[in-house]
Amino acid sequence: MDDAPPTTPRRPYLRSAHPWRAAGYLAGSALTGIPTLLTLVLLATAGAALAPVAIGLPLLALLGLAGIPAAAVERRRLRVIHRLRHPHPHPDPTATPHRTPAEPGLLAWAGLRFREQATWRELAHAVLHGFLLWWVDLVAVGTLLGLPLLLLTTPLQLALSADGEVKVVKLSLVASYPAACAVAAAGAVLLPALLYPLGAFAGARAALTRAFLAPRERELRGLLAEVTRSRARLVDAFEAERRRIERDLHDGAQQRLVALTMTLGLARLDAPPGPLADQLAAAHDEAGKVLGELRELIHGIHPRVLADYGLTGALADVAERSAVPVDTDLAAGLPRLPESVEAAAYFGVCEALANIGKHSGAARAAVTARHTGAALLIDVRDDGRGGADPAAGSGLTGLADRIAVLDGTLTITSPPGGPTVLSLEIPCPVSTPTHTPTRSP
Repeated sequence: MDDAPPTTPRRPYLRSAHPWRAAGYLAGSALTGIPTLLTLVLLATAGAALAPVAIGLPLLALLGLAGIPAAAVERRRLRVIHRLRHPHPHPDPTATPHRTPAEPGLLAWAGLRFREQATWRELAHAVLHGFLLWWVDLVAVGTLLGLPLLLLTTPLQLALSADGEVKVVKLSLVASYPAACAVAAAGAVLLPALLYPLGAFAGARAALTRAFLAPRERELRGLLAEVTRSRARLVDAFEAERRRIERDLHDGAQQRLVALTMTLGLARLDAPPGPLADQLAAAHDEAGKVLGELRELIHGIHPRVLADYGLTGALADVAERSAVPVDTDLAAGLPRLPESVEAAAYFGVCEALANIGKHSGAARAAVTARHTGAALLIDVRDDGRGGADPAAGSGLTGLADRIAVLDGTLTITSPPGGPTVLSLEIPCPVSTPTHTPTRSP
């Protein structure tokens, strides 16, 4: 039995809102075309007239950027016709092809915009739209929609006429209501017939706009690369903040707790036997438990062993502390890698071993790590029951996103009955990696 959700049947074209959306899209062209025309003419005239005294140069620079706001409005208008021609799976037509400047400030923004091809395509579209397209759209609406509507209102025009006759479309006179009704009937027949070419023209008009304003493939790749770099910067900032919190807890709260524990221990030794000694002993034990929990918290935020001994020592440490016995096969000369790579790999192994201890029912696990010279490869294997589902709230989804920021991949193979293998691959070229393996149970 097919469990796919039922799809809503599409309404016939004439009974839907599509013809009126097409008409609204074309009619609204004048609302943007006229201001665009006036802006272009004003900037060009004033800039050319004032150029000899240097005041016009900023105006000419504004003329070069005038297509950007006009294009932003046109992209918003495309939503009307976008729903008609392209249902939801198609990309949003309002996507901008412009990149974000690397530095703040108006000069950095303007410098980047002048170097982008999209800016000049938008200016070309603004010139075409302001001088030609908007009135062509109005002619199309007036012809394909206004004509049949005018014929439909012939009886009303005759009733309002002072001399008892009306000229239909400036061609023939109608002086009787039977003739007016016949003309209205012709308009009623003509209206649905002309709605089809109206929709086709609106679609062609929107396609022309998209050809000018839609991001090119190279621009989309640039935007994607920019997003990836932005996410990488966020990860680096997040790691720096984790290290700061770990350092503050280690050098601040932990040291105070150590001092408090020592003070309570000395007071416990000096107190005579009795209720006071018992209370000091309880407080001493409780302070020791809090200190242990704080150390575990600090270790989870940013393990000191990772900063001091690198990924090899950190993975050996987490394997030793695992609830399930772990065999490690780590490269003895595993090079020091970027902090973000080491942190992502370390917490990935921590998450994998935690899931093995909680969900797999495994008796043993194994961790293998090596560097190929171009990428870090880590495999975590267990002999549990298998059937692991990353979407079931195991924390692996967030880990996959974190590794994706580094252009890495996370792969999970977990057939029912096992074994389960989690593989991490993170690109991080190193000039002279070493691959001498050491094995420790």
